[in-house]
Amino acid sequence: MCLYGAMSEPRRQSAVFVSVALALLFAGCGGGGGSSSSTSPATASATQPAPTGDKVRLEKVGDFDQPTYVAQPLGSTDLYVVEQSGTVRIVRNGDVLSQPALDISNQVTDNGEQGLLSIAFPPDFQKSHLVYAYFTGTDQDQHVVRYTVRSDGTFDPGSARQILNMADFASNHNGGQLQFGPDGDLYIGTGDGGQEDDPRRTGQDLGTLLGKLLRIRPATGTGGAPYTIPPDNPFVHRQGARPEIYSYGLRNPWRFNFDPKTGALSIGDVGQNTLEEVDYTRKGQARGANFGWSAFEGTDRFNTDQTAPNAVPPIFEYSHDGGACSITGGYVVRDRSLPALYGRYVYGDYCVGDLHSFVPGIPHARDDRSLGLNVPSLSSFGEDNADHIYAASLDGPVYRLVQ
Repeated sequence: MCLYGAMSEPRRQSAVFVSVALALLFAGCGGGGGSSSSTSPATASATQPAPTGDKVRLEKVGDFDQPTYVAQPLGSTDLYVVEQSGTVRIVRNGDVLSQPALDISNQVTDNGEQGLLSIAFPPDFQKSHLVYAYFTGTDQDQHVVRYTVRSDGTFDPGSARQILNMADFASNHNGGQLQFGPDGDLYIGTGDGGQEDDPRRTGQDLGTLLGKLLRIRPATGTGGAPYTIPPDNPFVHRQGARPEIYSYGLRNPWRFNFDPKTGALSIGDVGQNTLEEVDYTRKGQARGANFGWSAFEGTDRFNTDQTAPNAVPPIFEYSHDGGACSITGGYVVRDRSLPALYGRYVYGDYCVGDLHSFVPGIPHARDDRSLGLNVPSLSSFGEDNADHIYAASLDGPVYRLVQ
């Protein structure tokens, strides 16, 4: 997402925000750019309300300090909520514990888009007792760090091992999500570095980790290399390319997810002046995929000095009409207790807060609907072991979607 940096950029609709600090925290970084209008593959202009009888509601989990992510390890009933300032909270048996699972606030820069942005537990958590965190350090770089989880559910700060350090030249577009894929490897979403117009053209540059979806295999021990490269990563043998790269052409992937039933990958990629997009590929087809930025913003041509060979167009996009500014990507719902949403992709927008869903498909999504629910300052969605879906507000509350 784009945060403080957006204040100085034109074409933002800051009047709808409560405060400068929170208002721009997950805004989509507008500002000069040469995009032109085109017809989208599937747009929010066709949004319909949810049918009567399909009502979904929000059940409050608790209040937190600027929550940015929700996760749960396999085999555990503890729910973990990530707070931007550098803490992780445990929700146990419906109660938010007073002792944080982790407090690295003295290591984290949390201005604007920066901060502690997500955590991920590996599929073998019950054996390894490991967790991974993505945060902006006080050096302004992006860090992926591994910790050991104690028997009481807290993370041992003394066990910290840096897995990846990514130099960053601006304070916004940090990406920030970690997710273990169906293959057991760790996927890492990174932004294009920040500012506007992709100034260093990182989106199409295979020589940088910025503006990408990375895929690595973290080491579980304490010695040797912190990670290895999966041998079938698409650019392992390409000279000048970073072997960690799995997909590229992303501006700021603010939340991606693998469908637990099909393995399909969905990415909510934050736009600049005009369009917010959802990228979607079937299982395995994101390998080497180019999602177009900054040759394209959505389906609009953008930086004309850039080319995007074989660019994969979004299956869905929406404009900034009505105050929208920054997509918060979500999940394909597999929670059987939500029959109205089962198989549908849930998403929202940080500035507007209205929750929507559509049926994902290639080449286009269909049947975009409003859920009739609003989460102000919508910062993230999350999912637990039972496929329950959560929505977090940067204002503090975290909710579970129930029917």
